Amino acid sequence: MHLARFDIDLFLRHHWQKRPLLIRNPWSAWRNPLEPDELAGFACEEGVESRLITRQADRLAMESGPLPEDRFTELGDAWTLLVQAVDHHVPDVAALIQPFRFIPDWRIDDVMVSYATDGGGVGPHFDQYDVFLVQGLGKRRWRVGPRCDSATPLLPHDDLRLIPDFEATGDYVLEPGDILYVPPCFTHDGVAVGGDCMTYSIGFRAPSRAELIENWCRHQADDMVDEDRYADPDLIIQPNAGEIAASALDRMHAMVLEALSDRRAFARWFGLYNSLPKSADMDWRPDEPADEATVRALLAQGVPLSRNPASRFSFIRQGEPELLLFVDGHGFDCDGDTARLAEGLCMEPAMVVDAELAASAAVVTLVAALIDQGSLAFDAD
Repeated sequence: MHLARFDIDLFLRHHWQKRPLLIRNPWSAWRNPLEPDELAGFACEEGVESRLITRQADRLAMESGPLPEDRFTELGDAWTLLVQAVDHHVPDVAALIQPFRFIPDWRIDDVMVSYATDGGGVGPHFDQYDVFLVQGLGKRRWRVGPRCDSATPLLPHDDLRLIPDFEATGDYVLEPGDILYVPPCFTHDGVAVGGDCMTYSIGFRAPSRAELIENWCRHQADDMVDEDRYADPDLIIQPNAGEIAASALDRMHAMVLEALSDRRAFARWFGLYNSLPKSADMDWRPDEPADEATVRALLAQGVPLSRNPASRFSFIRQGEPELLLFVDGHGFDCDGDTARLAEGLCMEPAMVVDAELAASAAVVTLVAALIDQGSLAFDAD
């Protein structure tokens, strides 16, 4: 599937992170990639993040998965099931990301899939990230309101961040194939119209300033030796011993800035940090380590390599021909043949390695390492 009727440049100029946009079925041929029963099955599995939203009187209640299989037979009217990162488990759902890769991969979070019965929804709320809401099956009415922030009042609720007195500025009914783009912090409320309503939420992430500072500082501090301390060998008597002198503050401020200002080190740290798997508990490693002779033979035969849909691939250029490849929290220094391979792997979810690269010992070693960590596999089909 691809977006046959969608002006990407116009969207980026006028809507991305600026204002919502309704996109009426832009696909060449829309096909719903997942059945409701399959989604319910994932909600019953350990290691899959899921939530069930039900209405009790006038109040929404939330249950976290895994859910018992018979839970769905007990439900009344107007309920919603939400399952995170379904793209990690279903290739056809992962394929929904491909048309939206005009946004850099490092910004992509996952594809959450929701199923709702008539009248089901999660209430008016806002998110801190961009999202494309793709209607897969049935109909959903979306109302979109003004931009909110951390000071916006919320209804008291243990699990849900709901907006009181929601006033919509846009009102749309989405049918299969339609898309609603919602930028960060815009209030929105989706309610299923009729039964068997499925929506695919392609979410994007943006690290907060606090998150970057906290994790970068912790990373740098972990590598520092205990004797790297403030020193003042040029100390002189000051008029008031209770004063923290400007010279002391300048020296300590410089110590902190110096430790945090290494851009090359920051780039390597961020690549590692940003590529950490979303589901840290999932172990995708094969039972047996890759045999380099077998890897070399399969590459020579032109057997395609496929990325694990749950894996995060990205790279940072260090100056031609060197680059840093980041995959699932691991970093690989690449140049020459391995740099070409790294760019190819980051470009598409599957690739055939050309004969010249397949003959490179360094390429074989890198491919074997990525197979061993569960990030890459040969596509036998």
